[in-house]
Amino acid sequence: MNATDRTPADLLRSALAADPARPLVTFYDDATGERVELSVATFANWVAKTANLLQGDLAAEPGDRLALLLPAHWQTAVWLLACSSVGVVAEVGGDPAGADLVVSGPDTLEEARACSGERVALALRPLGGRFPQPPAGFADYAVEVPGQGDRFAPYAPVDPHAPALVVDGRELTGAELTGQARTDAHQHGLGPGSRLLSGLSYANWEGLSAGLYAPLAAGGSVVLCRHLDRLSGGGLDKRRESERVTVTAL
Repeated sequence: MNATDRTPADLLRSALAADPARPLVTFYDDATGERVELSVATFANWVAKTANLLQGDLAAEPGDRLALLLPAHWQTAVWLLACSSVGVVAEVGGDPAGADLVVSGPDTLEEARACSGERVALALRPLGGRFPQPPAGFADYAVEVPGQGDRFAPYAPVDPHAPALVVDGRELTGAELTGQARTDAHQHGLGPGSRLLSGLSYANWEGLSAGLYAPLAAGGSVVLCRHLDRLSGGGLDKRRESERVTVTAL
């Protein structure tokens, strides 16, 4: 990857320039049987659309705080990179009452109502499906995002030394996050083409790094697994083999 990359959005741009067709995020939900594979190009397209929604329709600005109430999921990864693209601080599991806007899954809607700013809800249904009945007081992400532009340009350059992420009480700038992701990638033994299978939560840095940032920084990819405990005996070994996994984080 490009050694000059200083934000997660930079890492994604370098990945797109290097090999847009390779897989970046392969997501499994073993409670529903869902499997989704996103190439770098497809993932970057979702990020661009989400960043346009964030900057345009939601009027988010650099430095705004976004409470991200979502589990380890491919759409959560999209939101993390969209926040980085705009310069919005993603507060994973953050307090909605103190945030400028909130993004919530279906299980945290009541908690999310404490946010006085813009509220977005994700149904987290297979294939990014919408809510059967939109929750009152929320924009349905699956309804709003398809019509957004496929290319994104921030109104102002993102400062790599400004806060970018808050997780488990730890605040990281874009440059710190990118540097830590590179360090973690080295510790995991990741390189171009590596496939890391992660069953970790996104509630702490370890899970975020293994489940997104370290593979991205290394030019590898992640097999992100939710509800891994639902797999039948021998299922994990079969998945490692079928997905050509080189590193596992559980």
